[in-house]
Amino acid sequence: MTAQGEQEKIAARLSEIDEALCKPETLRSRTLMKSLNTERYSLVKINDTLVDILDTESLLEEMKTAAAGNDPELSEMASEEIPELKERLEKLNHRLKILLIPPDPNDQRGVVMEIRAGTGGDEAALFAGSIFKMYSYYAQKKGWKSEVISARESDRGGYKEIILNLSGNGVYSRLKYESGVHRVQRVPETETSGRIHTSACTVAVLPEAEEVDVEIKNDELRVDVYRSSGPGGQSVNTTDSAVRITHLPTGTVVSCQDEKSQIKNKAKAMKVLRARLLIVKQDEENAKRSESRKSMVGSGDRSAKIRTYNFPQGRFTDHRIHLTLHNLNDILSGSLDQIIEALIKADQEKILAARSKK
Repeated sequence: MTAQGEQEKIAARLSEIDEALCKPETLRSRTLMKSLNTERYSLVKINDTLVDILDTESLLEEMKTAAAGNDPELSEMASEEIPELKERLEKLNHRLKILLIPPDPNDQRGVVMEIRAGTGGDEAALFAGSIFKMYSYYAQKKGWKSEVISARESDRGGYKEIILNLSGNGVYSRLKYESGVHRVQRVPETETSGRIHTSACTVAVLPEAEEVDVEIKNDELRVDVYRSSGPGGQSVNTTDSAVRITHLPTGTVVSCQDEKSQIKNKAKAMKVLRARLLIVKQDEENAKRSESRKSMVGSGDRSAKIRTYNFPQGRFTDHRIHLTLHNLNDILSGSLDQIIEALIKADQEKILAARSKK
């Protein structure tokens, strides 16, 4: 189909969506409303790009005609315009190819982020705390809502584990590349001799799941309640408010004790459980289809070292795309857009390269 035909087809679909969004049955269905708005957002960008392509193609043809004409002055001016128009057309066509990449169905979801101290003892826990703050600052910059679901603090500071929920528009699309091992090289606060240590923490980013995404039957769950406790086993709650949920079919265990209310702790634990089961479900579906969607930067593999934060040199390195920056303090303060944009671009280029080989 020509660009003109494709643009007309998309314009017609946009008209259908706008009409559907005004219908009472759509207004009553949050799921349908969200789906239509997501489709509309994507189609508007494609439509606008197609319009720009058609306008540029038309102008390019006019310049070619003028360049071949008998008016020397007009011919010269038109000849100077042609290279710039060709370059613009090439960029627009490349942008269209990227826009036509099928979107990740999870992109508009919020996320459940799990940060855990890895190798390095107390220093790893302190670093996990730094990473938690980095993402919290980034969430503030983006206007997202941030909520800690559960946390296990370390005796020396930082966290052995902290799980948070980040919600807002397109959160997963920005943070899905953050899963993996984050390594730090610095002189720990716990080190008296000034030696540089290497430690790490792991980050897992799970798309937030709603009840309709994953069916969880009550008879598939074992719910245990117990008293919350702080570091060293000291009782911090005099009632059985802490909740541990075991999903029997998969053996997945989630616990939460941060709230004083058993009901609230159970609700938070269920949010994490749904997110973990959604990932399992989607991984199984993807494996059945093909291996083609695995990408260099979006695999979510927590066993892979993806980053190094070198404090002595103020250096940040993302090993997947060989990106090195020297503004580590800014990055730890939540300035992540430059990194995330580079990861998105690398992912898109890899997908386009794989398509061109077919």
